[in-house]
Amino acid sequence: MKKLGFLMITLGFLAGALTAVVDKDHVRWDYFSGALAFGIAGIVLVRAGHRHQSRSEGKLAANIQSIESSLGRIVENIGHLNAQKQSINTYDVRHRIDELFTEDIISFVDARESIGQVYGLATYADIMSYFASGERYLNRVWSASADGYIDEVAAYLDKAQLQFSEALLKFHHLKEQPQNPRTVE
Repeated sequence: MKKLGFLMITLGFLAGALTAVVDKDHVRWDYFSGALAFGIAGIVLVRAGHRHQSRSEGKLAANIQSIESSLGRIVENIGHLNAQKQSINTYDVRHRIDELFTEDIISFVDARESIGQVYGLATYADIMSYFASGERYLNRVWSASADGYIDEVAAYLDKAQLQFSEALLKFHHLKEQPQNPRTVE
């Protein structure tokens, strides 16, 4: 369905462009409108195909597993980093953040919409609130590390660990509850 949609977008664009340049003095708006409508129909097909693909049961289950594993590694890594903060050079903390968290944060962010599809938007907002706060604090740690602010690195590592831990705790509470029947389409 997505391939057909992309084909329709391309053909609609080409037909509209051709219609616009065939006669330099007069544009055939009826043909141009038809080409535009054809391209818009292609966009609708692409979006419907994407929505169907992202909501398939296997994709949702894989995303939920990805969320749990990446969030678990984030909490584990922030705990280790926080425990070692006194023995690590302040300027090196930002490099450790880059090494430890980039991949897992990207994995979580790529799969995060599945929380809303499986458990509802209120639950999604609740978990994302804690995750986003943890990520902001981690970014502050990175910036403080680059500037050499020892006290700020220590303070915001504690805050980031608390936020990420709370996000994981909320997620584990979800997994214990029965899933919403609207999860399978």
